[in-house]
Amino acid sequence: MSSAPKAKPLQQVVLPPQRVGISAAVEECLERTATLLLQAGAASKQELIHALTLARQSHARGVPADLLETLCMAQGHSEEQLPAIIQSFGEKISIALTPSPPMIPFAGKLISPSAFYETFPDIRQLGGALLAPVIYAEDSDAIGTAALNPVAATIMAEEIMAAVARRYNIRPFVTAVVLDYASWTTITRKHFHR
Repeated sequence: MSSAPKAKPLQQVVLPPQRVGISAAVEECLERTATLLLQAGAASKQELIHALTLARQSHARGVPADLLETLCMAQGHSEEQLPAIIQSFGEKISIALTPSPPMIPFAGKLISPSAFYETFPDIRQLGGALLAPVIYAEDSDAIGTAALNPVAATIMAEEIMAAVARRYNIRPFVTAVVLDYASWTTITRKHFHR
């Protein structure tokens, strides 16, 4: 007697762990970024400790700071050097991430998804803290985020995925991309009045 094959139970959608608050997400971003920069040889341990201190102080004052930009300035690079050096830092970090967020130079020209931000005000706050704006939102099933820092874009994407899944019980398609310095400066100013 052969028995009919048993139906396999449906697998639950596995979501990334939800971080406990914005400050936890920011701290995770700072620490992961510093670790990857150190592993890539982009900065010394002392330079990273100094840059982390400066970034944390800035966040404590309510002024979001990206570690890549903070490190670049702490190393004494001029304004003209910032874009190229920060891009180099971002490329070194991207190599270590899976999937590796690609650079999209035109993302700064996209229109702010105000309806998405109205639906998810916590995501907007997190984006402002990580300096990782939502660059597009097609309803709630296709969403894109971008940042100067690939780690910030990745964390933001994970949090968007978790927030949409909790609210609508769907797993959205979320992309994370990296912006060039000029686009990032423009879009964070537009989205977060920075």
